Amino acid sequence: MGEEEENVKKRALQIIATFQNLPRLIVFDLDYTLWPFYCECYYEDEMPYLYPQARGILCALKEKGIDMAIASRSPTPKIAKTFLDKLGIPSLFVAQEIFSSWTHKTDHFQRIHRKTGIPYGSMLFFDDEDRNIEAVSKMGVISILVGNGVNLEALRKGLSEFSQNLGSSSSS
Repeated sequence: MGEEEENVKKRALQIIATFQNLPRLIVFDLDYTLWPFYCECYYEDEMPYLYPQARGILCALKEKGIDMAIASRSPTPKIAKTFLDKLGIPSLFVAQEIFSSWTHKTDHFQRIHRKTGIPYGSMLFFDDEDRNIEAVSKMGVISILVGNGVNLEALRKGLSEFSQNLGSSSSS
């Protein structure tokens, strides 16, 4: 990791430390969430890149022992997986559900739940599409719409909403 990524990681760790109730699993979309492009518009031999703050955030979550997964509706799963390999990050994820689907990711989350055994209410999800956020939220997953990929502000917002939701749901 470069100096900037280390700084982002340090800031992400500070954000995480401000919350007592943390998700057991954080799920990320790929296109326009972890990286700023649609992978189907690229060839496998090209070199992918993440949003500037994404790697530092992923490393901070890993260091804190928070499991992570991928839910992507990419029509080119082979390219997506190749890009994850080239970026050296597949080992960060306990589940990778990358397949084309018309279900707005509910199938992805059902598979992730079956693989991990983690309840939907213990998950946090980041995606760039309203329809996915809406569908997955109905499953009980706190879902955060990102405009410019995963960044420290999105992380703070997600952890805050997760923490607030946990507090309100535990009293019912």
